[in-house]
Amino acid sequence: MTPRNWLSEVDLSPANTLQLPSSAEYFCAPVTLKALQDCLRRAHQEMLPIQLLGGGSNVLLPEYLAGLVVHPALTQWWMEPRGDSLLAHVGAGVNWHALVMATVGKGLWGLENLALIPGSCGAAPVQNIGAYGVELADVLEAVEVMYLADGHLAWLSAEECAFGYRESIFKSELLGKVVITRLVLRLKRHAAPVLGYGDLAQRLGESPSSLDVANTVCRVRSEKLPDPAQLANAGSFFKNPLVSAEQARVLLDAYPAMPHFAQQNGTVKLAAGWLIDQCGLKGARFGAFGVHHRQALVLVHFGGGNRPELLAVAEQIAAEVKARFGVLLEIEPRLL
Repeated sequence: MTPRNWLSEVDLSPANTLQLPSSAEYFCAPVTLKALQDCLRRAHQEMLPIQLLGGGSNVLLPEYLAGLVVHPALTQWWMEPRGDSLLAHVGAGVNWHALVMATVGKGLWGLENLALIPGSCGAAPVQNIGAYGVELADVLEAVEVMYLADGHLAWLSAEECAFGYRESIFKSELLGKVVITRLVLRLKRHAAPVLGYGDLAQRLGESPSSLDVANTVCRVRSEKLPDPAQLANAGSFFKNPLVSAEQARVLLDAYPAMPHFAQQNGTVKLAAGWLIDQCGLKGARFGAFGVHHRQALVLVHFGGGNRPELLAVAEQIAAEVKARFGVLLEIEPRLL
């Protein structure tokens, strides 16, 4: 029996914010856990490989994906009181920015710095999304997952997710083994602003609300980052590199104005966008792709390109940064 929402030969070009040409042999968008289990069961019966696709905002798709592409469409969420906090139980298919604005609209704190990050909630733990001094790991209580092999459910605590900078267990030990089905986020009722990153504090008055912070973050991001609906992109294309303290000192001797951020483990985080900009690449165009003219960390797609061409552009940019600074850039989006 074929599960509902099971489709064949589906165009995925609109399903990724870079608008790379891609299609799936089979596609399903289950709206319940039972429907998800049915899709997995059918895939196993037909010996089809399984790929997971969330909001498509942090992924580089090939021109054809054989097997089954699963797009979790679990969109229910609810609140559970817990002392001075609230626990938000959020389905993987909920739009992340919509969730942020819904919670700050209720006066809750915790997600406001993460406003306007594209994608679905289910993808958030994979990259440990972060912005303006806050990471998902700071607010995550637990993650519910379904194992692809047999459809059974399990819970992982935040500690078990092994979060790091844009890293998690979902990119290592559990890669290709589970689909994230639900997040539990701990939100605060009382004010807890984090305003030490960038010029957030200067843009906000005294005692801002969480909604004020979220709206300000949206304005800052909109000033710097292109809207994927207007110009295809996947947000930050390169990770901000981590270097040793010694390498950072050497670079700072040569480039005193270089942005740098000391980490708790003794390493130093550099700004990939600044490194690319210093190579004279901001606004550069390479055929169908280019470096955004306002934010060098973002690669944009003008149309007509494909993944191999994009990866070649990324490799060229990384080579120029390596040649000038001796720093290796890694791409942030996932390759399916």
